[in-house]
Amino acid sequence: MEKLMRIAFIVNQFPTLSETFILNQITGLIERGHEVDIFADQVGNLDKLHPAVTQHNLMRRTYYLPKVPDNWLWRLLKGGSLFLQHWRQAPAKTLRSLNIFRYGKQAYSLWLLYTLWLDVKQPYDVIHCQFGTQAYRGICFRTINSPTSKLVTIFRGYDVSGFIRCKGKDVYRELFQVGDRFLANCEFFRQRAIQLGCPPEKISVHRSGLDCHKFTFAPRHPDPIGPIRIVTTGRLVEKKGIEYAIRAVAQVAQSYPNLEYRILGDGPLREHLHRLIAELQVESIVHLMGWQNEQEIIATLNRSHLFVAPSVTATDGDQDAPTNVLKEAMAMGLPVISTYHGGIPELVESGVSGYLVPERDVTLLAARLIDLIEQPYRWAAMGQAGRIRVETDYNLHQLNNQLVNFYQELVQPSDQTLLTTTRSYQL
Repeated sequence: MEKLMRIAFIVNQFPTLSETFILNQITGLIERGHEVDIFADQVGNLDKLHPAVTQHNLMRRTYYLPKVPDNWLWRLLKGGSLFLQHWRQAPAKTLRSLNIFRYGKQAYSLWLLYTLWLDVKQPYDVIHCQFGTQAYRGICFRTINSPTSKLVTIFRGYDVSGFIRCKGKDVYRELFQVGDRFLANCEFFRQRAIQLGCPPEKISVHRSGLDCHKFTFAPRHPDPIGPIRIVTTGRLVEKKGIEYAIRAVAQVAQSYPNLEYRILGDGPLREHLHRLIAELQVESIVHLMGWQNEQEIIATLNRSHLFVAPSVTATDGDQDAPTNVLKEAMAMGLPVISTYHGGIPELVESGVSGYLVPERDVTLLAARLIDLIEQPYRWAAMGQAGRIRVETDYNLHQLNNQLVNFYQELVQPSDQTLLTTTRSYQL
């Protein structure tokens, strides 16, 4: 009999429009009758909420933990205020958070004090850290708030790429020892975690899914007189590689000026990209559209012909998994052009659902765009192949069922599971 579970999600920021993959898991668990609480370090953008946040009233399930200052003096000063605040309500638990003899570094670093949450009246079945960057918070959360919980961490990209360059290859040593199970959103990052010391038998692939019912498939055909409409969706940050797509479109426009390239998203590189567009004199072709909500994105994808996702490895080492924006475009029937980068080749089969090119290769990216412009008869077959790929391996409903089964086996292991502790799950 399936057990209804209490699950705590440990996240960096909530809510945030760019992390629909986390929202999809939260809402999927709630819809299946499980109780989910969200613990975040930072408040996200409350002005632009994803419809699921409102529909499921997720802000009433969201709690904010005090940020732990890097500066030790400020950490002590702020910690003193936290101590007094917690002491008034739960003196014994507050003192326990400072027991350095029992908890060592977790206590003397004050992380337990900063993670103490007095409203946890029943233990959680699972504490799920979304991104390895939240893992130490998750370890401390379990220690001080719910010690019987199973601790799960999912690696999603930056946490096993850029974060490692910043913190060092041993940053997860303690986590790999005390964590119960681990997930990665693609095989590429699963292997990266194993290289960092994660026991192979404890880590599985669990992909980020897509609700295909929201994304209506339509074969793509060029308009008789209209432009070829190209689109990119994503944050305007280095690893999305949007600069290279702009340069490629500028090259293509020299021979095929009847183009329209829309970039949906915002971020710190907006002004840089705006200047680049002006420098290349493609203001009439390339348009920075800013943030769009889900319905606006779907509307733009619906009227577009080709999708470009030119991801690159950022200077700090940050890399992408198979991104949801690629899945959305493929689900709607757009041929895609992306890069041999991170986990993307696990999603896009070059020559079948689109093309893959090396990172930062503007010339080849432009050449592949020209191939598709000159061969529109291939669009429908590529789009169909992409839709089938997403429906087969990235079906959100199936993946959420698999996540529940994963939790259930962790919380209530069967006799067979107990006998085969080295079993490797492929979700």
